[in-house]
Amino acid sequence: MRHPRLVLFAVCSVALMSTVGVALPYPILSPLFIDGPVNGFTHWAGLPPKLLLGIAIVLNPLGILFGSVILGSLSDRYGRRRIMLATLSLAVLGYLLTAVAMVREDYPLFALARLATGLCEGNAAIARAIAADLHPQVDRTRSFSLVNSSLYIGWLVGPLLGGFLMPFGAAVPFMVAAAMMLPALVLLAWLVPDTGRSNTPDRRSLMVFAREQHAFRLLEQPGLRRVFWLQLAYTFGLNGFYEFYPLWLVEFARLDSQGIALVTAGLCVVMTTTSALLWPRVGLRFTPLGSAGAMAWLAAGGIAVLLAGQMETGIAATVLLGVPIAIYGTCMPVYWSQRFDRHGQGAVMGLLSTTFCLANVFVALVGTALILIDTRLVLAASAAGCAWAAWRIGLLHRAG
Repeated sequence: MRHPRLVLFAVCSVALMSTVGVALPYPILSPLFIDGPVNGFTHWAGLPPKLLLGIAIVLNPLGILFGSVILGSLSDRYGRRRIMLATLSLAVLGYLLTAVAMVREDYPLFALARLATGLCEGNAAIARAIAADLHPQVDRTRSFSLVNSSLYIGWLVGPLLGGFLMPFGAAVPFMVAAAMMLPALVLLAWLVPDTGRSNTPDRRSLMVFAREQHAFRLLEQPGLRRVFWLQLAYTFGLNGFYEFYPLWLVEFARLDSQGIALVTAGLCVVMTTTSALLWPRVGLRFTPLGSAGAMAWLAAGGIAVLLAGQMETGIAATVLLGVPIAIYGTCMPVYWSQRFDRHGQGAVMGLLSTTFCLANVFVALVGTALILIDTRLVLAASAAGCAWAAWRIGLLHRAG
């Protein structure tokens, strides 16, 4: 492949812009529905604003889940660049429709646009598949580290940008998100070759292909099924931490929204620094699976620190958890890419992304029930999930 580092730069830029778009609404929707004006948008069909907010929040990750299941496999058939260009173009349209819906106070259109945008944003699997395609010109550890660091920066920049633009109108951040995708489209079309396209003729229609070649089909393979379950356990723990450490910071550290934002910024900085600077330099000395197991144990221990309810140690643990989270987030995709390459990088990375989305759904269901008793119960379950995954990874690593 010509100019592999330029290709990696383009992929990281696309990953960054896509994640900014995903994260941008987080500081917008809650104030809009809870403290915003009483109108046909925030009280559509006479439904409670909190219910409408919950629907709006869940539709986007639900779309990402559906996209993760199929987009990676589609890129194995039609080519990475072609599918990514299509999804990014549709994401731009989705952001614009979201802005139009907010201006018109049209909640059904808003909900539909959020679902469609999420479907298109499920292309993180394709970004990782392109990074895997660059091997051996660019080592997988370095490629995945840089792609992951771009995703982490997006999760930091998105909420900050959304909060800054909110005073100009709720529709403005979504218009800016659409505009930010345009440079990513240019970079993708200009620099990224159409890797991954199958040379074998396939006469199945798109719908038939999607139904038969979705990511879950890989679970028919015993080896992939084994790592799927341990990955699901780890991402259950990770999502439990992500979703509920802000609530812990409110209840036990007595922080306000600005304090939570500062802790979150610290976590994102640690994750980005570890992924972009630290691990690419030292990661090649260690095996991906062994490193992932060690980091899962550290993640379990870090989350368990929060159970004591101590302010200073809890805040420090929350920020420092960025180290094992970032290293695990690089090592496990490298292992999947190396171990299961024959199944198609797009499909394998799609299953990996799908696992994260599924865990997010499970955490939302379980966590909502547990926080009614004690927030620390969710964190205990999260630590247990990471510990179980670490134990299973250790068994798998020793088995060779």
